[in-house]
Amino acid sequence: MMIAAVTFKLRAPWVHSLKEKRMIVQSLIVKLQNRFHVSAAEIDEQDIHQLIVIGTAAVVPHQALADSLMDEIFQFIEENTDAEVLDEIREIR
Repeated sequence: MMIAAVTFKLRAPWVHSLKEKRMIVQSLIVKLQNRFHVSAAEIDEQDIHQLIVIGTAAVVPHQALADSLMDEIFQFIEENTDAEVLDEIREIR
């Protein structure tokens, strides 16, 4: 058993308030949880309205599934938000 964790740092230059950011973040987190059955949360930069940092984690049986899941999540984020992906950090424990 392994834990696959991935952190995404996104930039949304059109966001002008924390309320607007919160709506985007919550929508993306719910979509991730429903589609991939992973734990997801905003984990950093909560007070900066144009930066979004989302972490996801899932328990997986082996390395190949972890890699596949993280690739699918990355592709899903790119397709479901207009925010630019600045950074992606993957961990498998």
